[in-house]
Amino acid sequence: MANTLYHFINGLRVEGRSERFGEVVDPATGQSIARVPLASAKETASAVEAAAAAFPSWRDTPPMRRARVLFRFIELLNENMNELAQLITAEHGKVLNDAIGDVTRGMEIVEFACGAPHLLKGHFSENVGTDVDSHSIRQPLGVCVGITPFNFPAMVPMWMFPLAIVCGNTFILKPSEKVPSTALRLAELMHQAGLPAGVLNVVNGDQEAVCTLLENPGVAAVSFVGSTPVAERIYRTATSKNKRAQALGGAKNHMVIMPDADLDGAVNALMGAAYGAAGERCMAISVAVAVGDKTADALIERLMPRVRAIKVGPGTDSEVEMGPLITGEHLARVKDYVACGVEEGAKLLVDGRDVKPAESAGGFFLGGSLFDRVAPTMRIYREEIFGPVLCVVRAPNFASALELINAHEFGNGSSIFTRDGDTARAFSSQVQAGMVGINVPIPVPMSYHSFGGWKRSLFGDVHMHGPEGIRFYTKLKTITSRWPTGLRNGADFHMPTL
Repeated sequence: MANTLYHFINGLRVEGRSERFGEVVDPATGQSIARVPLASAKETASAVEAAAAAFPSWRDTPPMRRARVLFRFIELLNENMNELAQLITAEHGKVLNDAIGDVTRGMEIVEFACGAPHLLKGHFSENVGTDVDSHSIRQPLGVCVGITPFNFPAMVPMWMFPLAIVCGNTFILKPSEKVPSTALRLAELMHQAGLPAGVLNVVNGDQEAVCTLLENPGVAAVSFVGSTPVAERIYRTATSKNKRAQALGGAKNHMVIMPDADLDGAVNALMGAAYGAAGERCMAISVAVAVGDKTADALIERLMPRVRAIKVGPGTDSEVEMGPLITGEHLARVKDYVACGVEEGAKLLVDGRDVKPAESAGGFFLGGSLFDRVAPTMRIYREEIFGPVLCVVRAPNFASALELINAHEFGNGSSIFTRDGDTARAFSSQVQAGMVGINVPIPVPMSYHSFGGWKRSLFGDVHMHGPEGIRFYTKLKTITSRWPTGLRNGADFHMPTL
């Protein structure tokens, strides 16, 4: 019988009582490995109550003490790195090295959050008027919620809860029901690091839990990462209830290859950016824009044998380069996109639909697919496929390539490969995308910068983590004061301590 999971509420493992369960499946085998409880509205509300009860004390805890919990949490993440990576691979399917990277990039956000005593400093102005001073402070919001996707079970939750918590908020994490175990383990490690009960809670669930969190008046802010239709719905609903919201949606990330680019380097970059994690990344490069037919032909010539040679198999195999897709339904959806591309007239150079590792007959595997002669009117160009499918679009010149990217509804990330500084500068200045790479294929910002796209890739005007994350999880207060001079209560000779 499959293992039955739980919620983590008020510092305790809590059994699900809704009598509704989802199935957690190993995508490498297609076999069920756990049952996850789907929280009822009542169970979800109990997590909000626990977080609200914990908020006053946590809010008043000095930032340095909050940061010390995160310092201990980092030690525990290092100690439990292999366990976390194995949980990710078992439920998501990505190769173990990529799963370790998932945890590591999340840890970098925790490391940034440890600087809270500095990050939360306000500003002071003396004598804004006669004997009048003014200063600003940043204060926590209250109960915050994070709703996270399946593709990064560790990193995306750690984009959210470490910053929210170190700013003095309490938090409820609603992870994807497809990959619940990592979130539960992270919460337990935070509790082991010394986090008080109720400050971080994990509620597993589906639409009922999400709707309850969005409607609950005790929730002050919502962070979301997922598809654009859901991101827009969550943003509209949350803000209509006067909650602060940031919702990151879909992407169609382009990489421009100029005629002067280091072509071998560009191909190496494309292979990892397009096919790593089976293309299930919001920052995956899914469109290569080759400037000039000569560049396109040379690019295709180098790409085809590399795509055909991708080793596909279970993520636990150290020699495997690409694991399975997340579900059988998603596998069918990606295959349908490949068929649609052929029907619409794109040239399918490498067809990954028949790739099936012999040792994993029941898994949701797909090889890499490569299209040439893709037109902007085609569905495989317009829509996010979220799979190992790379489209090559040919552009006559740099201006046309830039215009193509800027006309797309998504504006998450974009990159250019060139040796020319003028072209690189023009691209970085003029491209309509929130994250830009110059000879960097996946320009995910480091933890002390902020992550987020433009256009329909982001709803809300505040990006995730970095300085923007601090701003999102706090509200500004400005205080203007005038005081009588002199000490009234005598001198204190003790060293000030927290």
